[in-house]
Amino acid sequence: MSADDSDLVRCPQCGENAAPGGRFCENCGTPLGDAGGPTPPAEVTLEMAPTVVDPDPATGDSAARRPCAACGGVIAPDGYCTDCGTPGQSERDHFEERPAGWVAGVCDRGVRHARNEDAMALAASGTFAALVVCDGVSSAPDSDVASLAASRAARDVLVAYGPDGPSSVEGTPNRRIAGWTDAMVAASRAAGQAVRGAAEQLAAVKGTEVTDDPPSCTFVAAVVDADLIVAGWLGDSRVYWLPDTGPAEQLSVDDSWAQEMIAAGIPRAQAESSPQAHAITRWLGPDAPDTDAHCAATVPSGPGWLLVCSDGLWNYCSDAHEMGELVRRFATCGDPHAAAAALVRWANAQGGRDNITAALARVAVEPTVTEQR
Repeated sequence: MSADDSDLVRCPQCGENAAPGGRFCENCGTPLGDAGGPTPPAEVTLEMAPTVVDPDPATGDSAARRPCAACGGVIAPDGYCTDCGTPGQSERDHFEERPAGWVAGVCDRGVRHARNEDAMALAASGTFAALVVCDGVSSAPDSDVASLAASRAARDVLVAYGPDGPSSVEGTPNRRIAGWTDAMVAASRAAGQAVRGAAEQLAAVKGTEVTDDPPSCTFVAAVVDADLIVAGWLGDSRVYWLPDTGPAEQLSVDDSWAQEMIAAGIPRAQAESSPQAHAITRWLGPDAPDTDAHCAATVPSGPGWLLVCSDGLWNYCSDAHEMGELVRRFATCGDPHAAAAALVRWANAQGGRDNITAALARVAVEPTVTEQR
C-alpha cells in the first residue's frame, strides 16, 4: 500500500519500507515489533486458533508427541508446548486442498514468518475448476483473517457461476469469456466485502474504528472452463499458464511498484530486487480504492499446467519461462498435489522468507490439429 514517507517504518534486516504497526517485514519476515491489542475470539478469527494437525504426515506421529520447534518440549493435545507455551503447528501453518485428481494446492507458513497469512480456496467439478489465492498484507494486523475470508468468498461466487450453478456461463467463446470476466469481478467484489466484514468484527472486538490499520490482502484467481482459462487479480499474487509445448505466459500483471518500474523500462531483475518492489498499488481491504479485479483470458491450444501462486513462490522464480521449467521439473508424474508440495518445499529450501502458496490444475486440452487439404 502507498503511504507517506514519514509514515513508513524501515526493516532493520533488508531495508524494505513497512507501514506503522506492521509486525513483520513483507519482504523478509523480520519482526518489526508487536502491534499489541487483544486477540480476537475464535469466531472472529474464522477457525484459525492453533489447532494441531494430527497425525504428522511426515512421520505418522500424533500431534501430542511432536517436539516443540522453539524449545524441544512436548506439544500437548491442546496445541501448545507444555514447557514454554509456544503453539504447535496450526491448520494455517500448512494446509492442502485436493478437490479433484487434476486440481490441488498447498499453502505453507514458510521459514521466516511467525504465522501464515496466505490462504487459498479451490473447487472442481467435471472440466470446471476455480483456484483462489489471497496473500495477507503483513504490514496490516490480522491480515490472515482477511485472506481466508476473501479466498472462500471468491471461490463460492465462482462456483455459483460454474457449470452446475444457476448462473452458469454458456454460449460462444466470446460470450463465455465475457461471462467469466463478469464472474471474476463479482468474485473479487465479494472477497472485498468479506474482508470488510472481518475488519468490522475485529474492530468491534478491539473497540477501534474499521479504518484504523485494517486487515488487507491481495487477490488472484483463475477459472478453468473446459478449453478456456480466465484469470483475475488485485495485487502481486500471480497466474501462470505453462503449456507442455509453446511459450509459458504470466496471465496476471502485478499491481506493484516493481511492475510500474518494469513498465518504465527498468530491468525485471533490478525492479524486483528493490526494497520497494513489493509495495502494492491495489489490494482488498476497507481502505482499498476499488475491488474490481483486472482480468485476462486465454484459450489453450494443448495441455499444460495452470499455476496460481503467492509471491512466496514466484519471488524465487519470477520469469514465466523459468517457472514453467520449474513446474515441469516437479510435475513429471502428472500429479498436481505432488507438484504443488514439491514447489512449496523448493521455495522453503531457497529461504522461505515469505508465506508460500502454490495451486495447480492440470489442463488436458487436446492439441489443435490443422486439417490438411
